[in-house]
Amino acid sequence: MAREELTRLTGNGNDTCGEDDCPNVYRTASGSIVVQGDVSDAFTPPQGEGLVEIPESVLREAVRALGW
Repeated sequence: MAREELTRLTGNGNDTCGEDDCPNVYRTASGSIVVQGDVSDAFTPPQGEGLVEIPESVLREAVRALGW
């Protein structure tokens, strides 16, 4: 899936990760959520899964954007 196919819910354009401006939260066409952030080593996830870490403020911004 290309990033252009996602709806960006967060991001203030402050270039915290260079041109990709992460961390961010996106919504897919099917309604699921994609999170971009720093790779976390909090625990080892099951094979095929990954962990990312985002600030609370980014999650709050995404929730507001979704109207939850």
